[in-house]
Amino acid sequence: MPAGGAADAGRVSAEARRFHCATCGATLVFVPGTSTIACPYCGAANAIESAKEGAEVVVHEQDFDEAIARLEAEGETEEHLDVRCDACGAEVHGLGVTTSFSCPYCGANIVATARSRRLIKPGGVIPFKIDGREAGRLFGAWLKSLWFAPSEIRRAARTDHPPRGVYIPAWTIDCEAETTFTGQRGDAYYVTVPYTTTVNGRRVTRTRQERRIRWSSVSGRVENMFDDLLVIATRSLPEELLEELEPWELREVKPYVDAYLTGFAAESYQVDLRGAFEDARRQSVGPIQATIRARIGGDEQRITSMHPRYSRVTYKHLLLPVWMSAYRYRGKVYRFVVNARTGEVRGERPYSAWKIAGAVLLGLAAAGVIALVIAATRG
Repeated sequence: MPAGGAADAGRVSAEARRFHCATCGATLVFVPGTSTIACPYCGAANAIESAKEGAEVVVHEQDFDEAIARLEAEGETEEHLDVRCDACGAEVHGLGVTTSFSCPYCGANIVATARSRRLIKPGGVIPFKIDGREAGRLFGAWLKSLWFAPSEIRRAARTDHPPRGVYIPAWTIDCEAETTFTGQRGDAYYVTVPYTTTVNGRRVTRTRQERRIRWSSVSGRVENMFDDLLVIATRSLPEELLEELEPWELREVKPYVDAYLTGFAAESYQVDLRGAFEDARRQSVGPIQATIRARIGGDEQRITSMHPRYSRVTYKHLLLPVWMSAYRYRGKVYRFVVNARTGEVRGERPYSAWKIAGAVLLGLAAAGVIALVIAATRG
């Protein structure tokens, strides 16, 4: 099925297609940082077809309007499992007749109930580059670097579940925007203004230059082209954590094949294609405003109205690699994520009230000492 077709995107694992070792029969898994799937028992390895020399490596853009029409008119459906983890609040998806599995976000055992959705199949994937061992090391180093964190979380890094590899869904949107606008151009000029001041005990009159703005009405039209506006399509993790994992190596995207998912979990999108386009439109506002201000010119600009019209909208549906882990502290779950390409780590964390209070007291004491030194010097 071509990339972008509606079908089997709703999975939490790569069980839709298993790759078996020809030597011992075990399931092959993708090896981060390589283009192979390998047997974890006997070491046999196979190259992924799309990664072989001479294979097509382009992930094609898909037409937005055609995809929307296809989904609404005749998009295929798939029965899959859609659940919410009571332990950490994540929303994950399963396959087929599977009714219980471990949450890939916190490791808790959860039971699923089924529903049908029309889904667009991923067209591309950014493969894992960092393996689980390195991800665990990065987690530990990040935890140790936290200021004002309870000491217990450093032990949690060693005692809780090891990091889990999960592909999270994303969209990239390309489009052109033609925007009509009205506004005002501000040109600066200076006037001489008298003022009085005291010099040697006497009132004197002086002059100074004051900046003023002369405003004039303007209107016009600008054009912007946008390439790969990224929209993360999961709601299972806090948005701020995922934003802090950027940038993603979008130039490393590979055509989607099941082999990249072997040994990892994958979540289907919770932000659909329409929602992704609305998010991309919001991202485009700032650049469009910057283009309008450049067109208005002058020293200052005011934008009174702007009406963008979008055309040539295309998309790619991608899977992005992250390592996740979680620990509990005083009954609350805190989650951590690692960009499995760059090693960037972000996470939720508690604060130690005692450490913060101690830091405040030390700061006050230091300020008191400085004040005493200054007073003694002046005396």
